[in-house]
Amino acid sequence: MKIKREIVGVILAAICPVLASAQTATPASESMFKNITVTPTGKPVVRVNGKVLTDRDLLREMMMIFPYAQQHGGKFPQSMEADIRRGALDMMEFEELVFQEAVRRNFKVSSPRMDLSLKKLKEQFNSPEEFRGYLKVECGNSMASLREKIRRSLMIEDLLQVEVSRKASVSDEEVKSLYQKNPARFYTPESVSVQTISLLIPDRATAQQQTSVRERAEDALRQARATKGYEDFGMLAEKTSEDDWRVMMGDHNFIAREQMPSEVAKVAFTLKPGQVSDLIRAENSWCILRVNGHREGQWASYEQVRASLKKELEANKVETLRRNLHQRLRETARVEEL
Repeated sequence: MKIKREIVGVILAAICPVLASAQTATPASESMFKNITVTPTGKPVVRVNGKVLTDRDLLREMMMIFPYAQQHGGKFPQSMEADIRRGALDMMEFEELVFQEAVRRNFKVSSPRMDLSLKKLKEQFNSPEEFRGYLKVECGNSMASLREKIRRSLMIEDLLQVEVSRKASVSDEEVKSLYQKNPARFYTPESVSVQTISLLIPDRATAQQQTSVRERAEDALRQARATKGYEDFGMLAEKTSEDDWRVMMGDHNFIAREQMPSEVAKVAFTLKPGQVSDLIRAENSWCILRVNGHREGQWASYEQVRASLKKELEANKVETLRRNLHQRLRETARVEEL
């Protein structure tokens, strides 16, 4: 869960319910999943050292975690809603604790910085009318209320900068140590790019069924050998193959030896790009391969991975520091989920 969010991003979380309410709900017949609509009513959901946060605050955080809900009329997948809600509650509590700590430490926000943040916020709206709609729904038409929201977000950002971001820096020595201690992570094994056509053999197939599948596989092989290239083979795979890859033109892209059934790997790594295999009996199917490319195993140099490793280490430090800060603030806090 990210904790460092730009001020515009934090405040824009409050815009999501407004935008979502303008969307047309996705008909159930078109939905890919059962979903739940979260409708805020102003009901209290948590009290942090006496400060009450409502289901409106909860919905904002849920939208930050799962912004795709906006595309579904403000609905959340039923299978994910509980986890999204839990994560949103945790973030609400954490941000309120951080804000209260910033107040305790007497953090200040200058007027010029407030004005600049307000300007950036307004720029995120498509029109002045849209901004006024947000201001009416979320702030009761009160610019003072909006400025207070911005001030709160900036103070949260400032304290996190002090307690997390600045402490999460990673030295070159740390990055190099990770690289040197985990050599296997930076080796890409030999791989081939393949397309497949598979004809499945039913479980406990009779002799007649096995003969029928073999005959269809031989016919598919004759057609496969007559194909002129990737597209032709892919179209044949879409029409003929019975494995899950048929919808991808049979294309598995580059895969390593250990990712294939051993019978298939023995053949795949002997073929040259453009070659089509004979029939291969693999587990419960007859398989035909077309090899499109070959890559030798190779090591990634330190310079190639240094930047990504540094980001990884910094992200890990940020998460650890955030968790420790949350635990420390919670030790002396009174948090009641209502």
